Amino acid sequence: MATLLELQTFLSEKGSLTVFEKVLTNGIKRIFYIYNAFNQVRGGHRHKLAYNALTCVSGSCKVYVHNGETEETFILDTPDKCVLLEPRDWHTMYDFSESAVLLVLSDRFYEKEDYIYEKYDELITSE
Repeated sequence: MATLLELQTFLSEKGSLTVFEKVLTNGIKRIFYIYNAFNQVRGGHRHKLAYNALTCVSGSCKVYVHNGETEETFILDTPDKCVLLEPRDWHTMYDFSESAVLLVLSDRFYEKEDYIYEKYDELITSE
């Protein structure tokens, strides 16, 4: 199941510095960010192999996660909060603030075949 991490942050009179370190055990292969998503829902999938780390570096959003057994909603409203998604975590991101910038780090390059778009409920009822 997804986990909420508190990223290591260093504070000084010059500002704050937050570090992504040892978050993805297989390293970082891909970085992207989502913005201008106010009133939109993003995601709507899970993965076969990819682990992803999500943090809102500006603004806020919610991340809904369902792993086939449990579900949880995370609120990313400070840049030191990070949701670590496992491949089986079906997820959507929503309730973006107008200034939201959601940073996503992945341990895999983009591969269309890695994406699974069916929700767990749909998989259970179709069997």
